[in-house]
Amino acid sequence: MKVAVIGAAGWVGRAVLESFAGRHEVRAFDRSREAWEVYRRFDGDWEGEKVYGDVADFHDVDRALEGMEGVVNLSAFFGEGVPPEDSVEPFLVNVKGMWNILEAARRHGLRRVVQMGSCVVQRPDGVFLSSEVRSMEGTLYGITKRLQEEVCRQYYEAWGSRVIVLRPCGIGDSRLGINRDGSPARGDIGWVCRHDLAEACHLALENATIDFDIMHTASHPEADRHCNAARSRDLLGLEYRGHFPGE
Repeated sequence: MKVAVIGAAGWVGRAVLESFAGRHEVRAFDRSREAWEVYRRFDGDWEGEKVYGDVADFHDVDRALEGMEGVVNLSAFFGEGVPPEDSVEPFLVNVKGMWNILEAARRHGLRRVVQMGSCVVQRPDGVFLSSEVRSMEGTLYGITKRLQEEVCRQYYEAWGSRVIVLRPCGIGDSRLGINRDGSPARGDIGWVCRHDLAEACHLALENATIDFDIMHTASHPEADRHCNAARSRDLLGLEYRGHFPGE
């Protein structure tokens, strides 16, 4: 499949590029050439089609999706170190960027949108987290990630856009034993290996039966008690191969 990977130079993006090699024809989209330097020490160089632009700019996204058959959105603005009252980037990147991708995908007739969401694995009130149950996160990042899900749901209901949203919590690398900042990776209930997420993206792209779904992605055996992580195994056929200390 011809696939645009948005946020391809990032922590999960580099794992997706590795996973897609030989399986998909990839167009890698990120904000600048400098973005590739962040994880070069872990992932080396990637030789393939690269395009640059702003995910919050519709025309940049539209050009990136031209001629593609699917898209994986991994872009995110975390807002770290920026006072929320002074920050518009979470809305521009996470919400406007999501609309740009879905609208461009609709106009170009893409077969599948895969969205990398974010969600806690356990709600404080003990309610099971299904696709219909929202997280109770109140941060600006958490709120904009919830809004992404709603935009995806609306595009499915209004236009029939075929979307699968994956809900990871903590994302590490079980091969290297590290978090995205290079610190040692933990092994608590919310963690998943970025290489398993990359495989989930591949399986979601290839799935021909799911029109819309939101599913947790967590490898810890206790996760099934609190969220719908089993759907990623049952519906996508995902086998979690990466595990962390304490699992």
